[in-house]
Amino acid sequence: MVETKVTALSDAKVGDAGVLESINLPDEVSNYLAHLGFLPGTSVEVLRRAPAGDPTVYRIDGVEVGLRNETARHILLRLTAEEAI
Repeated sequence: MVETKVTALSDAKVGDAGVLESINLPDEVSNYLAHLGFLPGTSVEVLRRAPAGDPTVYRIDGVEVGLRNETARHILLRLTAEEAI
C-alpha cells in the first residue's frame, strides 16, 4: 500500500506536487478558484514563493496562479507518493 500525505496547500514546499483533495472556502471564493482550475482531483505543483513567503505561485492545469497563504491554507493537497516519503 502506498502512503500519501494530505497537507494544506500553504504548507506544501516548493517543488511539491499532488492532487487537490478539497477546498474549504466560502462559495464565492470556491467558485472563483474553480474557474481558475482549482477543482478536487486536479494536479497541482508548487512553483515558487515570493521573497517574503507570500504569495505562492502554483501550476494547475498548465496555468500559473498566485495565491495568498490565507487562501491556500483552506485547500487540501494530497501529495504524490514520492513527495509523501
